[in-house]
Amino acid sequence: MVNIFFFFIFYFLLSFDSFSQCAMCRTTIENNVSIGDNSLAFGLNFGILYLLMAPYVLITFFIFLFYRKKKNY
Repeated sequence: MVNIFFFFIFYFLLSFDSFSQCAMCRTTIENNVSIGDNSLAFGLNFGILYLLMAPYVLITFFIFLFYRKKKNY
């Protein structure tokens, strides 16, 4: 238990900021938005939301299975 605590302290103290957008993607989206074409930006935002939704669906599914199993006992 103490090892896990020290691991998290060590991890958070040594974490650093990272920029998750590459320069080419950002430039392309900025250029498309500046000329009035929002379809690429909309598609990128939709993809981010889609990838963000997957862990929540999995967690909800496992909580449901856990609840159902506990209810049967």
